[in-house]
Amino acid sequence: MSEPAASRFHARFDKALGAYLGLAIGDALGATVEFMRPREILLQYGTHRDIVGGGWLKLARGQVTDDTTMSLALGEALLAGGTEGITRLRDGQDDALVRRIGEAYVAWWRAGPVDCGNTCRRGIQRFLQNGSLSGPPNDGDGGNGAAMRNLPVALATLGDHAAFETLSLAQARLTHHHPLSDAATLGLGELLRGLIAGHDHAALCRRIERWVADEPAFRHTPYRGRATAYVVDTVQTVLHFVSAHDDFEDAVVATVNQGDDADTTGALVGMLAGARCGASRLPWRWVSRLQPATLRAITDQTSGLLALADQLTGVPHG
Repeated sequence: MSEPAASRFHARFDKALGAYLGLAIGDALGATVEFMRPREILLQYGTHRDIVGGGWLKLARGQVTDDTTMSLALGEALLAGGTEGITRLRDGQDDALVRRIGEAYVAWWRAGPVDCGNTCRRGIQRFLQNGSLSGPPNDGDGGNGAAMRNLPVALATLGDHAAFETLSLAQARLTHHHPLSDAATLGLGELLRGLIAGHDHAALCRRIERWVADEPAFRHTPYRGRATAYVVDTVQTVLHFVSAHDDFEDAVVATVNQGDDADTTGALVGMLAGARCGASRLPWRWVSRLQPATLRAITDQTSGLLALADQLTGVPHG
């Protein structure tokens, strides 16, 4: 590998790992104040900025929630399915990979995660009962559960836009079949892919402006201050804070102190801000607070997913 190629390889890995670790950091930090209001957080913590566990889930320090563990379950399914699974799905040959992902979600749910959203639970139970890979379009599916876990798809399909779109929507609709969920899952994934490709803060903000012009439901200016699990509130919160702060720590702290669904908004802002700065620039006091098993799983999976992406770009469309 030439020196410029090696430099690009390491830069891409740093940004991808920064995104995955940033997701886990935002998850672990935000879980402490999930479902609290900003004034409640202020009265109890001042400005909440330390990974301490607790919260309504009574987490251990550094423990993550479904945002991270569902992402890891999805990533493991992608690695097990390999390049063939992705290309066959992309080319409309079969949906074996989606079934494998559904089985991974079932295994995750049966293992007793610390939390599982109602829409995710309903979709997993439907798949378990009848094997269907998507429920009918449902107004009740407009939550953030599909968008929060899509990072592994973005990493595994770098360089193949068709595979990214097909696989993102397939994994999303296992539990969430709603146009705004679809738009959020694809849009946040596209922002992430751009950051891993090297977009800076200014370029990120320009892409956000173009996105909300096409999807006005996600317009976040002026920010309404709602950070619930409704996917519109989630996306508006994420876009507001990630564009308002070009520093990782500032962005994540501001986001989680908005409260409500703080583990997911924190995770998604952490994902984007982590890709923007790279793993090497993440605050070590936060990285070191994550549980060792989580750190290992994220690091190993990032390497595997990027290797899968490299293999995928060498496979021609059928």
